[in-house]
Amino acid sequence: MHIPMIVSAPWVAYPEIDEQAHSHGSFEEPTAEDGDEIFNLIAQCPPLDTNSSYCNFLQSTHFSQTCLLARCDGEVSGFVSGYLKPDDPTTLFIWQVAVSPNHRGKGLAYQMLKSLFARKALRNIAAIETTITQENGASWALFKKIDKENGQQGSVSTFLDQTTHFKGKHDTEYLYRIPLKPTQTTG
Repeated sequence: MHIPMIVSAPWVAYPEIDEQAHSHGSFEEPTAEDGDEIFNLIAQCPPLDTNSSYCNFLQSTHFSQTCLLARCDGEVSGFVSGYLKPDDPTTLFIWQVAVSPNHRGKGLAYQMLKSLFARKALRNIAAIETTITQENGASWALFKKIDKENGQQGSVSTFLDQTTHFKGKHDTEYLYRIPLKPTQTTG
């Protein structure tokens, strides 16, 4: 079974872990030089789907403004891949959120998303979307937290059905759409 997006974030299940307590070295746009490190990070984060390394190089170049790379002490600690939807450039689709096993439990996934939303290049986004399988509790908690911060106006619908689309080879992917408050889009 492959799940295209998962967040390993114990602080979601244990709110006593303060997401602001850990300061990460840097959040930056990825570059072509980061593609291989991103590929290796995602490979360390099962059950994230590992795409071809070429895909990660494309994310690091063509989609660098909508992706984010986190580094701590010179080590890649996290990565968010996303893109503006071609038919709706005010919607940012979050494809994957990966956190290195060495940096989990520190609120990094949440911090990376908040930093990404604050970028000047994304000041016109009005909503985010992601897909999540039913059993991915950490991702649900992460995106519900973001939804709550934005007035709990999010909606969930079936995006790709286990039977109809995946022919039983993958769990149903639910689309979670979250409208953002205008303050989220300034930066």
